[in-house]
Amino acid sequence: MSIEVTELDPRTDADEWNRYVERSDGTNPFCRAEALRLQAADTGSVLHLLAGFKGQEAVGLFPVFEYSKGPITGVFSPAPFSWSCYLGPSLLNVDKLKQRKADRRTKRFLEGCFETIEREISPLYSRFVAAEFDDVRPFMWNEYDVDPGYTYVVDLERTEDELLKRFSSDARNNVRNADEDAYVIEEGDNDDVEHIVEQVTKRYENQGRSFQLNPQFARDVHEQLPEGSIRPYVCRVDGEFVGGILVVESETTRYRWQGGVKPDTDLDLPINDLLDWHVMRDGLRDGLEKYDLVGAGVPSINRYKAKFNPRLETHYEITSGTFGLNHVIDRYRKLR
Repeated sequence: MSIEVTELDPRTDADEWNRYVERSDGTNPFCRAEALRLQAADTGSVLHLLAGFKGQEAVGLFPVFEYSKGPITGVFSPAPFSWSCYLGPSLLNVDKLKQRKADRRTKRFLEGCFETIEREISPLYSRFVAAEFDDVRPFMWNEYDVDPGYTYVVDLERTEDELLKRFSSDARNNVRNADEDAYVIEEGDNDDVEHIVEQVTKRYENQGRSFQLNPQFARDVHEQLPEGSIRPYVCRVDGEFVGGILVVESETTRYRWQGGVKPDTDLDLPINDLLDWHVMRDGLRDGLEKYDLVGAGVPSINRYKAKFNPRLETHYEITSGTFGLNHVIDRYRKLR
């Protein structure tokens, strides 16, 4: 039986789409219909929810965003300059298949998506980021360019003492020796979501770099996604916000989405070490498997992330078509 790719409606079919998202191992909260609609609205793009079926059985999901600028149309996943977590394709109901059947199903699903994208959108440029999706061969077979990207992941399947002992000596000492009466780390509220984004924005500006994450978008995903999907961890000293990390949480993984930048303060307190430790410790206590530090491609930042003794994982940036649309979109976002 062949695989049929159909497009679901982001509003009327949202519950159906979310049921499939919840059953796929390769998804995160940003794959949910609510978050996808917010990405489309924030970036001025059109959302297409592609779902593959073998008969009545859902076998794959691929949310893509159509964006046009003048005569050029591109297709993206995640949305262009949305600063969301990983998207790209994901599969369902493949765990029990033998490798040959799994390979064939993946190939047919993706090729059905390619045909639908070409027929419905006809993009001159495509850019997808595939993570927790290992088989990118169908993209290469269909003349996409596939480049590796990297992230650090800390495994949480151990005791708290074992986890802490794996840290570098300075990170371990920072956690153990910090005066617990000098600070409070807690899960904050929607206002704290904006505080974290504003702190990151200020840090980027101080470095002469652009950072276009819309604080209202971050607030909206925190409000609209199921409780616990977005967790704003904050550090307070004398009741004042001094730092924070926006954590995205799936069934198995916590993602270090935004925050954790160098605080603009003279406090003698390892704020980010303590924040990351609390995020990991709480995730371990809740039975999660991994803490994805989201990125391992910037040497100066890698030095900090490596102190938690993570392992390196690969994701993929997949592109095709007219070079330069990404720069057009970047200029558009800055004007907005």
